[in-house]
Amino acid sequence: MFNFLPLDPKTVFLLYFWGNLFICVLIFSYSFSYATIENKKKLNIFGYGKIALTIGWVLIFLRNIIPDFISISLANSIILCGCCYETMAMISMLKTRSKRRTRLQIGLTIAAIAVFNIATFLDSPINTRILIMSMGIFTIFLPPTISYFREKGNNLFRMFYLLCYAVFEVLLFLRGVYTYINPQEYFFSYRFFDSLYSIGLFLLTLIGTVGFLLLVKEKQDLKIKKLLNDKNLFFSIIAHDLKGPLGSSVALSEILAEEIEVYSREEIKEITRMLHESNKNIYKLLENLLDWSRVQTGMIEYSPEKVILNKLIEENVALNRNTALNKNITIKFDWNEIIEVELDKYMIDTVLRNLLTNAIKFTEQQGEIRVTIQKKNQKVEVSITDNGIGIPDNIKEKLFKINAKVIQKGTENESGNGLGLLLCSEFIKKHEGEIWAESEFGKGSTFKFILPLARIKR
Repeated sequence: MFNFLPLDPKTVFLLYFWGNLFICVLIFSYSFSYATIENKKKLNIFGYGKIALTIGWVLIFLRNIIPDFISISLANSIILCGCCYETMAMISMLKTRSKRRTRLQIGLTIAAIAVFNIATFLDSPINTRILIMSMGIFTIFLPPTISYFREKGNNLFRMFYLLCYAVFEVLLFLRGVYTYINPQEYFFSYRFFDSLYSIGLFLLTLIGTVGFLLLVKEKQDLKIKKLLNDKNLFFSIIAHDLKGPLGSSVALSEILAEEIEVYSREEIKEITRMLHESNKNIYKLLENLLDWSRVQTGMIEYSPEKVILNKLIEENVALNRNTALNKNITIKFDWNEIIEVELDKYMIDTVLRNLLTNAIKFTEQQGEIRVTIQKKNQKVEVSITDNGIGIPDNIKEKLFKINAKVIQKGTENESGNGLGLLLCSEFIKKHEGEIWAESEFGKGSTFKFILPLARIKR
């Protein structure tokens, strides 16, 4: 039954090399041909991992031909780095991602490389080095595997993909235990278990790679489906919300064009003011629609830079002060310390501008708006509070949701459609932050958002 075992170890290494090379071609071909911008990054990370593994296997195959430092220390370090890249690609496919997971993978990889190279420097026997490598790779793949198990909403396909990596982990663990119990004298071993292990590992590598590509495709298909649904809502918003102000503009411009001689100078001035307000509403709506659509299609990329948040808020308060003065509203900005955050200036500018505009819109004459910032557990919280008309419960539930229509007029009949808040929500998500509203109808509102203080450019 097992006449094909044991296999020549060098044949196995060649198999690994050609398998990884084929996988690299497959991944990068898919990345360049079909993947979206977001998925290209994930595929490229996975591909870099496979390139590193391919180089590592080649160097190991050349053992006794090239210097030991290259074929042992460098080769195994490259393989561990390849595993790190692969696991980071796995993490990127999780529904809930965090920089902490990525930092953990990098830390585990550095630790595994350090332990292996120290053991090599101390002339540890082959079985010790094999044991360290097996346990090192096992440790690197363990956190993302556990994360996939703990994630809710896994479908049958994702569970099959997860099962591949779970079996992969079991094989690595058994290899470590077997090596510990049955030490080997030479690196290239002809033992039955080693051959079985190599075949199983190779098959799981291929299946896992195909699984990863199918996961990427599944996510891309879901994204496309969401974009199609959002497109329908997008056109619905355009049809509904542009109809009113455009109709007003057409009617007012028609009056000016055909009956201007009938009206007095003051009446013409009033009609012109109304026309200006209508056109301003149209422009604001189109601006928000354009930004929102660009976010949905990935045309707006997250580009963080170090920014003093106090200064950014002060700039937006100054820009909105004249609008507030027209309603005799006071805007105050309270802060206790200078806070520097790594953020996308354009996105947070848009968030602050929309929230301040809304606060002014829904605050009565002689009202007050207060902006505050404070640090909370390695995060910064920004609050914009007004003493305006507040938000009814039926509307509050619909905020930040594209599939829920939000219509609430301002204190002076200013129009609003909630699209600005959708845009704020999208931009805060890009920063891996949170945004929410606290309000009691008739007693004002507070909009808050939280941003992490330390950001890493993606």
